[in-house]
Amino acid sequence: MGTGRLRVPAGAGDWAIALAVAALQLGTGLTGQWPDSAAGRLGSALLASGGLALAARRRAPRAVLAVTALCAVGYQAAGVEVLAVSYLVAVYGAVRAGHRVLTVAASVALVAALQLTALAFRDGPPGEALAQARHVLELAWLIAAFAAGEALRQAERRAAEAERTKEETALRRADEERLRIARELHDSLTHQISVIKVQAEVAVHVARRRGEQVPEALLAIQQAGREASRELRATLEALRDDDTTPPPGLDALPELVKRFELTGREASLTVEGTPRDVPAAVGRTAYRIVQESLTNIVRHSAATTASVRVVHGPHSLTVRVDDDGAALAAAPPAAGLGLLGMRERVTALGGSLRAEPADDGGFTVQAELPANGAP
Repeated sequence: MGTGRLRVPAGAGDWAIALAVAALQLGTGLTGQWPDSAAGRLGSALLASGGLALAARRRAPRAVLAVTALCAVGYQAAGVEVLAVSYLVAVYGAVRAGHRVLTVAASVALVAALQLTALAFRDGPPGEALAQARHVLELAWLIAAFAAGEALRQAERRAAEAERTKEETALRRADEERLRIARELHDSLTHQISVIKVQAEVAVHVARRRGEQVPEALLAIQQAGREASRELRATLEALRDDDTTPPPGLDALPELVKRFELTGREASLTVEGTPRDVPAAVGRTAYRIVQESLTNIVRHSAATTASVRVVHGPHSLTVRVDDDGAALAAAPPAAGLGLLGMRERVTALGGSLRAEPADDGGFTVQAELPANGAP
């Protein structure tokens, strides 16, 4: 049997407080002078209603403040002498929600209403009635409830500010790390790739001037140098600025297949299902999988043809690359970092990757990616 943490329903705590306050007010009323009349029964109903209204104090703090105030005036008029605990809790909730001015205005109005109620419904001298009204809602308790709500509101505000500052610091550090990586890539790779590109361009130019046939391998090196230079430049721009042109995705696959054909091999691209927009991370991962698979074919395989298939399913995107080569068995891509990088990309999205020799020869790379991009 698995062990799990017991989860309390969202409103259970509010209902527990509401029931406790209602019971407290009814119990306090029973210990005092309770009119045995219709007015007394009305007062008890208002006591219970004021307490139960607190169940909605988080969703509608202003409405609960008004309801508990009216209940307090109502059972005061009915002759029930009970401290308005429900109103104090409502004051705490309203101030915590940020309604400070409204709470002060409502409290002043309630105190005045309780005094007028005492004058209208109590026998005896006016001074005695006012004294009884002041006992119904002691100002000290009211101020304490207001102060407690404000203190917690300030604490939550400071916690939110600290969390926001923490996130901003993390983003700033990520930006700094991204710029550092960009500098490292620029210093370590740009020169070497430029040298390869220039040397290939010169070799192709010299061969053509001499009237010699340019080897397919040299043309492939020339094209790969151009592509590597372009992608490195795009990568450096992306690292330096989040708002640059987005990286290649599914729409760039036709151009990728055309560049592969420049190596002297045949290639085909098939799209099945109803094409639809996918998250940028999914499209980018699909592109990189096809790119790495075609690169492995050029480097390690004697294949003459390759096929790329993209299938748009209801909840997934399937990318498959097949070739008819046989040399991959001698130098499997799993020994390098290309397949490892593909697995890491796919796993990060919650997908799966299969890379293995095909039954009829050649090699197959197939990735299943969630269409929504969520793990």
